[in-house]
Amino acid sequence: MPRKLKAFTTSAGFFDLAVAAPSMKAALAAWGADSDLFHQGFARETRDTKIVAATMARPGLVLRRPVGTDRPYGETAEISERALVGHGRRKMAARTRPKSKPKTKNAAPKRPASRTAAADRAAALAYEKEEKRRALQEQREKGERRRAAARRGRAVAAAEEALRQAEGAHDRTASGLDRERAALDRRTEAEARRWPREKDRLQEALHRAQRY
Repeated sequence: MPRKLKAFTTSAGFFDLAVAAPSMKAALAAWGADSDLFHQGFARETRDTKIVAATMARPGLVLRRPVGTDRPYGETAEISERALVGHGRRKMAARTRPKSKPKTKNAAPKRPASRTAAADRAAALAYEKEEKRRALQEQREKGERRRAAARRGRAVAAAEEALRQAEGAHDRTASGLDRERAALDRRTEAEARRWPREKDRLQEALHRAQRY
């Protein structure tokens, strides 16, 4: 399905430009822009109903109007006197604008030496106090990490020992079952050999009893 079109606007020289395109990239291509005007703040998407209607009526076609006016967008536009005057004024202002003098910073009033020394000492003491607090906190954290590592080591050792004992018990149980299975097999084989002989003997006795 075709992508939904949006209306985009920018300015170039003496004209405002507008185009209906599916994306900002497509709008830049239609304008022939060499840089990302949207990222630079020189172009935007518009929801102005008049601009949207004009561009949607001729999608993909770059429409224009004199810059700084509210005239309808069209395929062609004449440069307005207002745009020319404004452009000339901007150029003149750029040439005649006086250079701004660097602002001189007012020197900060000097504090009394005694007050400065007291403030420095207070700052040094606060820094030293904070350093001691951080060192103590770091020691506590290191101790906690060591204790946690020790707890993990004990837990791992206990789990490994439990696994080792369980594996040993399993091996012993499996060996016992193998021995029982072997003994049962031997009993099964012995019974398989014994029963035919016993059956023959009993059947022979039955036949003798039936003849008398």
